[in-house]
Amino acid sequence: MTKILTPNATPSEKFHDATAAVDRLTELYVEATTFLREQFSAAMESTPAGVRIRAYYPEVRFRTSSYAHVDSRLSFGHVSSPGTFSATITRPDLFRNYLIQQIGLLIENHDQPVIICASDTPIPVHFAVTGESAINIPQDGAADFTLRDIFDVPDLSTTNDDIVNGTFSPINDERPLAPFTAQRVDYSLARLAHYTATDPEHFQCHVLFTNYQFYVTEFEDFARTQLNDPESGYTSFVSTGNVEITDGDTLIPDTPKTPQMPTYHLKRADGSGITLVNIGVGPSNAKTATDHIAVLRPHAWLMVGHCAGLRNTQALGDFVLAHAYLREDHVLDDDLPVWVPIPALAEIQIALEKAVAQVTQLEGYELKRIMRTGTVATIDNRNWELRDQSGPVQRLSQSRSIALDMESATIAANGYRFRVPYGTLLCVSDKPLHGELKLPGMASDFYKTQVSRHLMIGIRAMELVRDTPLERIHSRKLRSFDETAFL
Repeated sequence: MTKILTPNATPSEKFHDATAAVDRLTELYVEATTFLREQFSAAMESTPAGVRIRAYYPEVRFRTSSYAHVDSRLSFGHVSSPGTFSATITRPDLFRNYLIQQIGLLIENHDQPVIICASDTPIPVHFAVTGESAINIPQDGAADFTLRDIFDVPDLSTTNDDIVNGTFSPINDERPLAPFTAQRVDYSLARLAHYTATDPEHFQCHVLFTNYQFYVTEFEDFARTQLNDPESGYTSFVSTGNVEITDGDTLIPDTPKTPQMPTYHLKRADGSGITLVNIGVGPSNAKTATDHIAVLRPHAWLMVGHCAGLRNTQALGDFVLAHAYLREDHVLDDDLPVWVPIPALAEIQIALEKAVAQVTQLEGYELKRIMRTGTVATIDNRNWELRDQSGPVQRLSQSRSIALDMESATIAANGYRFRVPYGTLLCVSDKPLHGELKLPGMASDFYKTQVSRHLMIGIRAMELVRDTPLERIHSRKLRSFDETAFL
């Protein structure tokens, strides 16, 4: 019979104080991961026999028997009915402020304690050694033993998105407290480090996505200016490879290998800075990036990229503020059916429109000279112009689309799906229906000026969002019938 070797069992504890509860979560997590790392190192030195080595994620649990009425304006921080709720937790060091906030609201709104204990979900050894450069998990056959015979490995049954997709089936009437399981979070943290070449610790609460490398250069220039201004509130700038500078005049060495989605972080001490992700071209990249960034629970994300203008009255360099999306990207069809509407979010729309006005110094009716609001179509075929255009053009016309790209609807739809406030402001870079293709030498002085303004508008919009109370940004319109208490 195989013996299971685990850390010493500890009793569950009740907490009326959120900070103390998170301290206990941290203790349990450190104990479990330290145990796994030590046991794994020992196993690599001497092949274990007749034993299974296992440690468990910590867990926060909440029970209530009351239909207590809470502030109906709040979209999070409470449960909707009596029952038992739980969430496995990973990296409480990384999520400390988030956990204190969410647990604190739960305790306050229901006047009930939370219970902190070890869960029954094993921690995969791969995630336990994350960040330990001296420890490497061998591929199958490279060690003297089969890894999964001794240690737990990632389990898809606790890694999928059934909670956020609304397909979760409660077990023993126990419902989820958070939108993601610990394994799902760990998986995404590992993917983020791989795709962006920056550690998850650097990501800020406000995320800009772009599909144009020029914006990276503009972002770095802006960051350097802010670091040289002691009143800006920004503390450091992080480039790919986790190169971090705190002085705007410090040189950043060239990255030997460019990651798939180069990412840059202009940080503030409280995490309320701005992250820029160059996702490149295509809905697959857009989905990949947002799938993983979502576990960090950002306060908002925006797409600031280039698009094809579909109206004759548009000029290269005009801005497009999306208020609806035509989804022909197909990458989310299995997770979020195309019949689900993706609404514009008033708080984000207002911030974007204000930002355009402030940066361009145009207002009201004059703003219409350079910006249109309407439907943005997102497709998965970059060379759609090479096909017979009668079908696509008819659909675009019937949908009242004013612009077309390959990422915006995907980012908005995943924002809706993951309950992350979203928005889109695009810049017209070509007009294929009117003979203005994206070719060298097509750019006008107006277009170049607008491109330079575009990123600044996105940054200014995020600063306006930052100044808006969290409960207004994360409004009820993003929440379904039976939501998790945690944001």
